[in-house]
Amino acid sequence: MLLLLLAFLMGLAFVQFYRSEKSLSIPWTWAPDDRLFSQRPLPPPLTDTFLDNGTYVLPLKTRGRDVVDQNGKRFRLSSVNWYGASDELFVPGGLDIQHRDVIAQTIRALGFNSVRMPYADEMVMLNPEVMPHLVSANPDLVGKRALDVFQASVEALTKAGIAVIVNNHITSATWCCGADPCDAGWRNDYLPKAMCRVRQSEEEWIEHWEIVMERFLANPLVIGADLRNEVRGMWGTMPWGKWATAAEKAGNRLLKMNKDWLIIVGGTESGNYLTGARKRPVVLDVEDRLVYSAHVYSWSGWGSLEGRYSKRNYPSFVKSMRNNWAYLVEQDIAPVWVGEFGAPDKPGQGDVNYWTNLLRYLKSIDADFGYWALNPRKPKDNEVESYSLVKDDWITPVLDYRMRDMTELIRQRRTSSECL
Repeated sequence: MLLLLLAFLMGLAFVQFYRSEKSLSIPWTWAPDDRLFSQRPLPPPLTDTFLDNGTYVLPLKTRGRDVVDQNGKRFRLSSVNWYGASDELFVPGGLDIQHRDVIAQTIRALGFNSVRMPYADEMVMLNPEVMPHLVSANPDLVGKRALDVFQASVEALTKAGIAVIVNNHITSATWCCGADPCDAGWRNDYLPKAMCRVRQSEEEWIEHWEIVMERFLANPLVIGADLRNEVRGMWGTMPWGKWATAAEKAGNRLLKMNKDWLIIVGGTESGNYLTGARKRPVVLDVEDRLVYSAHVYSWSGWGSLEGRYSKRNYPSFVKSMRNNWAYLVEQDIAPVWVGEFGAPDKPGQGDVNYWTNLLRYLKSIDADFGYWALNPRKPKDNEVESYSLVKDDWITPVLDYRMRDMTELIRQRRTSSECL
């Protein structure tokens, strides 16, 4: 009888779980405000948010929760990710469709003042000659190697007045981030040789950083280095202290090359967890150069009692943000750049719940942010990127709920340091 009761309760729990999961994917219906936004052109970008407007004095540094210029004027990172150099083809997306200068102007027209540019260590190791068709809209790049194309793309952005943060995204050039332990951290030489297609030590990881950043020593709008994407260790077991020590070593080596760079250190557990910085902060040899980074997606929060962020109500979501990373901002300890977040163009109810909560909170704390991603296609198989902000021509913006909220976030002005 007890076994029957237990089986009944387990079945009931499964049915409830199934219904709950299914409800998250129910298609969302556009609200009237979203329809109005989609029918109007984007407002022109605010020129005073860009580093080339003549009012910022470089280099940048940090002060409490903010990134500021030499006169203490805040520079809020309103960023977008432009990926491709971290994937199998080693080339930033879209260079076969538009000239890189056109893509840079598209980004500026969307209002973003900064770009996160990911690369893979494998790209640095191999530095292959890029396939001509991948840069067909940039004929001067035909015959160039991957690092040259990466550099040219970065320089197109900075020429357009857009700040760039370079990001070491993954070891093996591929879509990030799965369960592969070989790409779960900055080094994998402790794993068996037969296990990892691309291997590197901690020293090699730092040397790759030095090779990449040497190309930008004289470019003041390359403002920083995002040391590693979504450190998680073997299935989420990365200790914060181990990562913080490695980040200090890499950051200090880069600061010896250029003391003006911001050093960005992401959280563990796929980038969402900076709780360890309470007791063990990252300390660099150059003061006022440290920026932390967090990633927040609808599936973040998995494994916790309150569940993924797609399911949570606003108070539960805010509690998690404050515990994981936002205490650093709200207590004016250090800047936190939410360097990755995003949602699809055809969202379900769970996507919208997550997005609504996140953007409400980012607006309330006037956050630095970086949307994933600009690209309308994923590189390897030309698969549609549902998170994209532009259409296949790399010019036409996707004017929906995402761009509406980010436009509001970009254009807001802080009226108080107090968090809402």
